[in-house]
Amino acid sequence: MAGALTRAGCLAAVLATVGLLPWLSGNDPALTVLRARSAEQEATAEALRAIRVDLGLDAGPLALLGSWAAALLRGDLGTSWVSGTAVLPSVTTGVQVSLTLMGAALVVAAVVACALVLPVLVRGRGSAGAFAAMLAAVPEFLLATVALLVCGVWLGWLPTSGWQGPVHLVLPAVALGVPAGGLLGRLVADALPGVLDERWVELWRGSGVSRARVAGAALRRVLPPLVPQFGMVAVGLTGGAVAVESVFAVPGIGRSALGAAKAQDLPLLQGAVLALLALGLAAGLLAAWVRRRLLGPALRDAGLTLPAARPARVRPVVPIALGGVLLTAVVWGLLRDPYAVRTGARLAAPSWTHPLGTDGLGRDVLARLGHGAASTVGTAAAVCAVSLLLSLVLGFLPTFAAGASDIANALPPVIVGILVAAVAGPGTGGAALAVGLISWPPLAAHAAALTQEVRASSFLTAQKAIGAPPRWILTRHVLPSVAGPVARHAVLRLPGIALALASLGFLGLGAQPPAPEWGLLLDESRAYVERAPWAALAPAVALALLAGLAVSLGASLGGDGRSGSAGGSGVRNRPRYRSRFRPRTWKELPLET
Repeated sequence: MAGALTRAGCLAAVLATVGLLPWLSGNDPALTVLRARSAEQEATAEALRAIRVDLGLDAGPLALLGSWAAALLRGDLGTSWVSGTAVLPSVTTGVQVSLTLMGAALVVAAVVACALVLPVLVRGRGSAGAFAAMLAAVPEFLLATVALLVCGVWLGWLPTSGWQGPVHLVLPAVALGVPAGGLLGRLVADALPGVLDERWVELWRGSGVSRARVAGAALRRVLPPLVPQFGMVAVGLTGGAVAVESVFAVPGIGRSALGAAKAQDLPLLQGAVLALLALGLAAGLLAAWVRRRLLGPALRDAGLTLPAARPARVRPVVPIALGGVLLTAVVWGLLRDPYAVRTGARLAAPSWTHPLGTDGLGRDVLARLGHGAASTVGTAAAVCAVSLLLSLVLGFLPTFAAGASDIANALPPVIVGILVAAVAGPGTGGAALAVGLISWPPLAAHAAALTQEVRASSFLTAQKAIGAPPRWILTRHVLPSVAGPVARHAVLRLPGIALALASLGFLGLGAQPPAPEWGLLLDESRAYVERAPWAALAPAVALALLAGLAVSLGASLGGDGRSGSAGGSGVRNRPRYRSRFRPRTWKELPLET
């Protein structure tokens, strides 16, 4: 009951934020409307006051929210402040385009996942390996940029922008579907070996059941516990669609939301964000329904749990090599000036003077790469630290955390970034806030599981028996047992958070020019990618190396970087421990375990 109330409260808070965007926005909405309606008209106080009265912006936040909610219930999303047209038809058209793109991406994801799972089914052992993990870790905006550069510009196989026919759907669907397919295939392939070692598989094979039927039954056994993760993949498609639609100029709902945020067209932004939120929530509900159907009536209540996954381990030399390459480039770039403009060396090819070439203003790409890494990693570390502290607090409130995490998981970083940018404007702080708001659920789930495990342990029961006060137990036993493993988990998520910040910078929602942020570098280089591809390849390769570092570091340390436990709980196999709590009376002896 408490979880449902928390879930409803968080959803109401998100809807209220969307409804109050005209009031929360730092810019004057009346000025935006005046410039859209008549760019030559002077922005006098009387003209702005008349527009506020016309739009109902002077009635206060509660009245504004009430009128917006009432219109929403009638199916009226308002009128665009920029174009003056109704918002609902634009949102409907954008949703249709995005659903078509997401459907094609799901087909690509299914093909990729089948290609990763089939060898495991044939061999009956192994896993999807590091290749699948790499595919899952590559950001959609990076893959979209590389696909546009290679297949569209260099080879000329497919169109690079537009939405005129099926041929224009190929590159966006591949860019959106390959990472999703890598994650789906990795989840299934890592779980299959444990299922194929179960007793029933041995009995079926001994009874002469065909390999195809055993494989089908194993897949049916694997899918129900993983369906919620599949729902998360579908939610991720709604966020990835924003970047992919922007790269390929696809007129979907994601691109409409991003354009409305930049133009301060708040009615259109409200409608687009509501549509994206509805798509994410619908994906979660559909995943829950599919899981119930797969389990069947007899198993619906009990559910199924999978054996422990056995993902492929990566040798420590891999993350060391990737980290070494990145560190070398960063240190080398930090020794250079990232802001020095040399107009005579614009778009210069790589040379001894400029090892990675120059950009459109003649600035050294290596210097901007190095300084951008320092700021990006520093911001990601700050977000990690805040998420860690929040997760440790919420770990003691598992019911509240579960309800809030359901809503947070339904909001990709891009959607939250659009909302934050609409309120506070684009910037590094807004991007960090957006990523921080939704990066805590996995850490909080890990902290809650460890807290429950510690509270049920025998040594804690002994401490209570000898009269240890609750504060002593919390500070000397529970927090040290929980904080260490969750902190290691947070460190494993650091590269992923840096990639999320880069994606917001790529979309113009994060760091602003002339900041040398990696995502922003990639976005700026798109304008001259045909003449100077090295300016785009440098941040693209750096982001790919960062994704590889995230995957290989998690695998080499024994965690997958995505699950709720990374590197073990830290509670079992506890070393010899001596309690320093003094008993309340001389008759009570200290307990050693």
